[in-house]
Amino acid sequence: MHTKIAVVGAGHVGSHVARALAAEQAADEIVLIDKIAEKARSQAMDISDALSFPPADLIVRAGDYADCADADITVAAIGKAREPGQTRLDLLGDSVRMARELAGQLGGAPGGLLISITNPCDIIAGCLRRLLGMDRSRAFGTGTLLDTARLIGVISRQTGAKRQDIDACVMGEHGDSSMIPFSALRVGGRGIQDVPGFDAEEALQLTHTIGMDIIEGKGSTEFGIGQVTARLCRTILKGQRVTVPLSAALEGEYGLCGIHCGVPCAVGRHGIEKIVELPMTEEESAALRASAAVLETHTRLADQILKGL
Repeated sequence: MHTKIAVVGAGHVGSHVARALAAEQAADEIVLIDKIAEKARSQAMDISDALSFPPADLIVRAGDYADCADADITVAAIGKAREPGQTRLDLLGDSVRMARELAGQLGGAPGGLLISITNPCDIIAGCLRRLLGMDRSRAFGTGTLLDTARLIGVISRQTGAKRQDIDACVMGEHGDSSMIPFSALRVGGRGIQDVPGFDAEEALQLTHTIGMDIIEGKGSTEFGIGQVTARLCRTILKGQRVTVPLSAALEGEYGLCGIHCGVPCAVGRHGIEKIVELPMTEEESAALRASAAVLETHTRLADQILKGL
């Protein structure tokens, strides 16, 4: 079966997502779309040059919004990059307006899944899902998947454990209020508190600050989000069911409703199949509620912005 992924937005992040998709051979066809058509065409040509050594039997090309209609997955990589000192939430106004514009350009829900990586990730995933009238199983954000990748790296450096032996996740906002359910973390099957070298306070702090450290050092983040998005897409299209943290619309899970929030999700070929509710301590539950309160405030603000457009 021919598989197709459309990446909307061919800037720094979108192009790195497309490059990672090609490297993972996640689909048979990868289409880049941008309102600057020449940018999408040039990015597609550049990525295509990388397919001969080693050889990869797939197509990378530029396209237009109509390509989303029959794409198995559409990745929304629109929006502006964060500047040094900016939080993801500082991008809200511009990103909401761009989400509204994208929904109009699509003219309706894409044929397959919609994965949003535009910051602020949770808020924009919710905006796009509502604007396009999509079910929560088919429209979601990468959410705290990148935060989780960073946390695994931090734990590996602290403890010397191999990344593949670390079972961890970050929950809540993809941003500065995210929390870590430490009671659920495992390293080689052991509880994280039993692993020498682990520092919970440092792990949470670094999970919050690594993104800004990268931006201050080089101007943007791109490789991490490119890889986690590509691996997520490949896993979905290969029908490999996994449980990973994603920004999903909550309908009572964890006592939360009406927001998109990073939570563990069982995901498969047709998108989110189930939201997994982890047992958490009272302290962890309070931290998740605090992060959700941030998301609720900015979800309401996004709705106000949309009403004014």
